[in-house]
Amino acid sequence: MLPETLKTELQERIGRVAHPREMAIDVINALQDHFGYFSDEAMAQAADLLGMSPLELEELATFYTFIYREPVGRHVIHVCDSLVCWMENGENLVAHLCDRLSINMGETTADGLFTLLPVCCIGYCDRAPAILVDRKVHGPLTIEALDRLIDTLKENRS
Repeated sequence: MLPETLKTELQERIGRVAHPREMAIDVINALQDHFGYFSDEAMAQAADLLGMSPLELEELATFYTFIYREPVGRHVIHVCDSLVCWMENGENLVAHLCDRLSINMGETTADGLFTLLPVCCIGYCDRAPAILVDRKVHGPLTIEALDRLIDTLKENRS
């Protein structure tokens, strides 16, 4: 259930714009941050807040890479699979990451800590090879830097 404080905050933010649907992505992100993903329940709540149909929100949610319609791990790792990252050893980094986490692309670790997702480009070619972890860019990466990052995330499980 959506806490009253969050619901009130979203209603206030929606009330400040001329057309409530302008706030659709902001509302989706707020609900996803609260629930951990954009569930069917969250979609129904967003539709009610925005005066939109669930189908309209589903169309938005399935278009954007950073909206998760299924549960994800505590840390979502988006791996850039662009040509530039691959030219800079990205393929070896991905193989190492999959081995290190014992999962394949699109999967979540058994402890629910990490989800590994491909993304066609994160826009940081100057930092290739790069990944996004919880919407924060990391790169250029080496296997050693990647291992330190994973170790740090495992140590800080909060």
